[in-house]
Amino acid sequence: MSENPPTEAITCKPLEVVVGDRGIERAIKHLKRKMATEGILRELKRRRHYMKPSVKRRKKQSEAARRRRKRTRIGE
Repeated sequence: MSENPPTEAITCKPLEVVVGDRGIERAIKHLKRKMATEGILRELKRRRHYMKPSVKRRKKQSEAARRRRKRTRIGE
């Protein structure tokens, strides 16, 4: 099989959150927001389960269609 291994080496900068005098709860909230903007959570969910290539292709097409619909809604 000429399939890519599920764990590919990805180099990226580490996420850092400074815990100041505002407390740990605020820092956790900030970390979650950073992870969401970086796409880490989406990548984690994607790698959690194997997806057949045909399903992956269909999902990619449906996501593209959703983005197109969103773009036309915003443009109106």
